[in-house]
Amino acid sequence: MAIETTKWDIADFLTDGDAIAAYLDAVFADGDPDEMRAALAHVARAKGMGDLAHSAGITRGGLYKALGETGNPSFSTVAALLDAMGVRLAVVPKAA
Repeated sequence: MAIETTKWDIADFLTDGDAIAAYLDAVFADGDPDEMRAALAHVARAKGMGDLAHSAGITRGGLYKALGETGNPSFSTVAALLDAMGVRLAVVPKAA
């Protein structure tokens, strides 16, 4: 008997501010820039690339470029995206 599987997409679960904040917090805690960029891309897909780009004040193409696999978004882009996503960046001491 064959096992039936379905495609799993994190963007399907990023439906509200609490879920988005928890997801980004967990990924950002690890500090891997590539994972952070990918997490921002997941949230952007969940929110809708065009709508998010508009809210962040950047072009849709610019958003795709910044969050693509070879993207390297500037801090101002990240700050604008976080604001448009309805979350904020917080700094806390590292655990010892």
